[in-house]
Amino acid sequence: MNANVAVDDTAGVSRWNDTTASVTARVDALIKAMTLQEKTAQLYGVWVGASDQGGEVAPHQHDMEEAVDLDALLPTGLGQLTRPFGTVPVDPALGALSLARTQARIAGTNRFGIPALAHDECLSGFAAWGATAYPVPLSWGATFDPDVVRRMAAAIGRDMRSVGIHQGLAPVLDVVRDARWGRVEETIGEDPYLVGTIGTAYVQGLESAGIVATLKHFVGYSASRAGRNLAPASLGPRERADVLLLPFEMAIREGGARSVMNAYTDTDGVPSAADEDLLTGLLRDTWGFDGTVVADYFAIAFLKSLHGVAADWADAAGLALRAGVDVELPNVKTYGAPLAEAVADGRVPEALVDRALRRVLAQKARLGLLDPDWTPLPTALQGADLDAPDALRGLIDLDRPENRALARTVAEEAVVLLSNDGTLPLGSPHRIALIGPNADEAVAVLGCYSFPQHIGVRHPGTPHGIKLPTLRDALAAEFPDAEITVARGTGIDDGDLTGLHDAVRVARAADVALVVLGDHAGLFGRGTSGEGCDVETLALPGAQQHLLDTLLDLDTPVVTVLLAGRPYALGRAVEESAAIVQSFFPGEEGTHAIAGVLSGRVNPSGRLPVSVPRGPGSQPATYLGARLAHAGAVSTVDPTPAFAFGHGLSYTRFDWTDLTPSVQEAPTDGEFTLSFTVRNTGARSGTEVVQLYLHDPVASVVQPVQRLVGYARVALEPGETRRLRVTVPADLASFTGLDGRRVVEPGELDIRVAASSAEPRLTARVTLTGAVRHPDHTRRLRSVFEQEPVSRA
Repeated sequence: MNANVAVDDTAGVSRWNDTTASVTARVDALIKAMTLQEKTAQLYGVWVGASDQGGEVAPHQHDMEEAVDLDALLPTGLGQLTRPFGTVPVDPALGALSLARTQARIAGTNRFGIPALAHDECLSGFAAWGATAYPVPLSWGATFDPDVVRRMAAAIGRDMRSVGIHQGLAPVLDVVRDARWGRVEETIGEDPYLVGTIGTAYVQGLESAGIVATLKHFVGYSASRAGRNLAPASLGPRERADVLLLPFEMAIREGGARSVMNAYTDTDGVPSAADEDLLTGLLRDTWGFDGTVVADYFAIAFLKSLHGVAADWADAAGLALRAGVDVELPNVKTYGAPLAEAVADGRVPEALVDRALRRVLAQKARLGLLDPDWTPLPTALQGADLDAPDALRGLIDLDRPENRALARTVAEEAVVLLSNDGTLPLGSPHRIALIGPNADEAVAVLGCYSFPQHIGVRHPGTPHGIKLPTLRDALAAEFPDAEITVARGTGIDDGDLTGLHDAVRVARAADVALVVLGDHAGLFGRGTSGEGCDVETLALPGAQQHLLDTLLDLDTPVVTVLLAGRPYALGRAVEESAAIVQSFFPGEEGTHAIAGVLSGRVNPSGRLPVSVPRGPGSQPATYLGARLAHAGAVSTVDPTPAFAFGHGLSYTRFDWTDLTPSVQEAPTDGEFTLSFTVRNTGARSGTEVVQLYLHDPVASVVQPVQRLVGYARVALEPGETRRLRVTVPADLASFTGLDGRRVVEPGELDIRVAASSAEPRLTARVTLTGAVRHPDHTRRLRSVFEQEPVSRA
C-alpha cells in the first residue's frame, strides 16, 4: 500500500479481526475491550467541510454545526463519515483518494484499527460531482417498472462502492398525502403498494452492489399538516399502519434493507426520534429488523431545540438511544460528551450504549471493516500512482455511457402522456415555437437532491460535471429539419410578463407551440420544489398559468409540457391543450426522452404515480380516500382530479377481454386467481400497464373506495395478444380493525382490472369465506402476475 494511505500494522490477529469467528463473537470481544468513550465514538458521524455560516446552510444548521477537531476525536475512533462526496465539488478519483487517506488516518489512530462507515446521498443518483443524474423517485413511480428501478439502483450502488462509500441515504418511502409538501419529488407516489414495490426494488438493487440502503423517513413525515415541512402529523393508528408503514415493511422483509432513518415529525405529540414503540417495539421486536437506525440530520438535537421534550443534549441523547436510534448524524452533538457524562452519572444505562454499539459494529463487520486485510483504497485506485494526484483526474468515470443509457430508459418509461387530441406524435413540423421558462433551461430536469442543484449551486462557476442538454437541444436533434424558435415568456416564479408579447408572436408564426412549464428545484425556499419548498396551493408557480392561458387563446395548437416536482392544476389547459405531457424531473437524459415522446420515437408508457388536481386548492386529496373523501352533494368542494392516479395514454390501443376468476370463493387464509387477455389492436408496438384494484363494499372499519394491489407492464407488437394470470392472496384484503389488530374479514370483494384508478376495464366479484382471521407481519404482501407467451390473432 502507498505510504500516503498506510494503516498502522498490529501484531497478530485480535478476536474482533478473526474472520473465522462469528460476527457476534467478534463484536462481543470488541465491546468488552472498549472504554465508554470508545464506545460512544462509534455512535456518531463527522461532517468534514460542512459549513455553519451563510445562507447556503439548512435552517437550524447554524445551531447544530460546531468546529470539529479531528485530532482530538480520532484517538477514540469514529462511527461515520458524512457525505465525503456530497459536500463540495471534487473529481471522483481525487475524492476517492482523499477519502482513503482519511480512512487510513481514522483506522491508524484508534486502538482497534476501525475505519469509519462512509455514507452519502443517492436519491436520484449518487450525489457526487460528475455522477449520473437519474430521474427523481416520482419518475420511478411513473414507470410502474420495478425491474428498471432495480437495475438503476444497482448501477448507482456500484458507482458509490467504487469510490469507497458504504451506505446510501435512500430510498424515500414516504407516501404522498398532500402534494403541497415540497418533498413530493423525492417520493414514489401516493399509493403504498406502488411505493412499497418500487422502493423495494431500489433497495434490492442498492444492496446487491454492497451498499447499505437506508429507508426514510420512518414514519409520518409526508403526512404533516397542510403539507408544511416538519409540521406535526395528524395521524390515526389505521392510516399509519395501512398506508404509511406498508412500504417500510415491504422493503425490510423483501428488500433486505440494512438501515432505517427516523422522520423529523411528531405524531400525536411523540417525535419519531424518541418513539420507542415505533423504533424498537414495531421495527425490531415485531418486524425483526436487525440493522441500524440512523438519525435524520440533527434529529436527536431537535428533541431539545424543536420538539421541547428534552431538557438538555444529554437528555436528548438518552431519549433517542432508549427509543432505538443507534447513530447520530451528521455530526456529533449529543452522542459524544453529553452521552458519556450521562452514562457516567447514571442517567443513561451503559447497556443502551452497548445495544446500539452492537448493531453498529455488526454492520461494520459484515462490510469487512473489521477484517485484518481491510484496505482504504477502493478498487479503482489500486495500482495507481497516488503520489501524483493531478494525474488521477478523470481516472474514475461516474457517468459512463451505460449509465446514461439506463438513465434514458428510466426517463422514457416515466414520461406520462396525459391528453392528446391527435396532435402527437408531431411527425415533421416545419416551425416549432418553444415557449416557457423551462424551454431552454439545462437544470430543469434535475431534482433538489441532484448534485448540481443540491451542492453545485453553492459553487457558482463550477461546471455541472455532466452533460445536461436542454429541451431545445434535444428537439433540434429530434427534428433536424424544423425551425425552432424560443421565447421564455415568463420565469418560473418571478411573475414577469415582459416576454409575453414575444411568446405570442413566436406562437402565431409556428405550426405548433410547445409550452414548457413547471418547477425549479432547490432547498429551503431557493426553488419551487424540493425540501423546505412547500406551497399554499397547487397553482402553477408565478405567472405560468397566465402565459399558458394567453397562448391557448391563439389558433396555434398548444402542447403543454411539464418538467416539475409535483402535480399542478392546469386550469383551461386540461380541456384546451392539444396534448399534455407530464414529466417529473427526468434527469440528465430527460429532455431526449421527452423529445422522443413528442416525435413518436418513444411510445409513452408512463402512468401517474400521483393524481393531477383539477383545481389548485383541493388538497389534501388522494385517490385512496374513503367514500366521504370523494365528491358529493354535502360539499361545494370537488376533489375529483383532472387526471387520476395510474392514468397515462399511449400511441396505440389495447383491448382487455375474457376475465375469468379461477374460483368464486376462497378462504380468508387462501388466495384467488384471475386470468384475462390483453391485445394490441393499434398500428404500433407499445406497453400497456395493467393495474389491479381491490374494492371492499362492506367492512367493519371505513375503507378507501379502492386501493392498488397489483400491476404489470405488458409489451406487445401490433396484433399481438397475451394472456395474463394474477394470483391475489386474501392477505391483501387485510386492514387494521376495530381492536387495532390486522384483520381479514369474510365477505364479498370486487377486483377491478383497470387502466387507472378511474378507468376500470374488467371487474370480478369474489367472496372470502370462513372465520375472521388476524394475519401478522409474516402475511403475504403482493399479488403475483404471470404472462403467457405472446400469440397472434
